[in-house]
Amino acid sequence: MSAGINDLVIRLAEESDLAALIAIFAADEIGGHGDTTDDAAYPDYLAALRAIRASPNETLYVACLDGEIIGTFQTAILTKLVGRGASSLKIQAVQTRVDMRGRGIGAIMINHCIDEARKRGVKTIELGSNMARQDAHRFYERLGFEKRHYGFSMKLK
Repeated sequence: MSAGINDLVIRLAEESDLAALIAIFAADEIGGHGDTTDDAAYPDYLAALRAIRASPNETLYVACLDGEIIGTFQTAILTKLVGRGASSLKIQAVQTRVDMRGRGIGAIMINHCIDEARKRGVKTIELGSNMARQDAHRFYERLGFEKRHYGFSMKLK
């Protein structure tokens, strides 16, 4: 890779990006999401990408450098009745390829989310992070995020 970080391109994810995205998620040792590069799982990923692309409130992005996908993140906008109808932007699945971490790519991706939220009149940005990701928590705090709520989840069978 000869391009510098200033050459990073953020764009909407396309079906042709799936293999690279799946590889990034499958390499995540902390997430515990069960992501895999097994070909048998490809239809699940394809169906998910198509559902995201069909949604007016969800977006999946890729970060590219020299034509290679090196990061990804997803956003969803939720309009709530509480807060007089305020909208929030939820950031999820923020991942940078392992060999590209520590170069400012994550900050560029998060700042892209912040810019998009402002353009859309969103009042709050929220993101979730696995409790084991202490480095990520420090990163988000450096970017101005505050720990304000406990999050709970339940896996359904």
